[in-house]
Amino acid sequence: MTAQRFTSVWDAIEATPEEAENMKVRSQLMLQLKSYITGSGLSQAEAAKVFGVTQPRVSDLMRGKINLFAIDALVNMAATAGLHVKMQLVDAA
Repeated sequence: MTAQRFTSVWDAIEATPEEAENMKVRSQLMLQLKSYITGSGLSQAEAAKVFGVTQPRVSDLMRGKINLFAIDALVNMAATAGLHVKMQLVDAA
């Protein structure tokens, strides 16, 4: 048996390439928002005000509960905080 190699854990565990790409984007947005919160020294309550969400929502973000967040929600949180999302598309080949 030969071991199959993947570029990302999402490529290995998601059923389709589309789902894997979605999870990659969501996970990067979540990591960046979490980094913003910790780097700014914000409490969860303060971060909730900055992002325009509830404190339990920030708790879900900080705990990495990716299944609870859509890309739109994460982009909205970033924009509400005055952050800009920068994207780059590259050929998968």
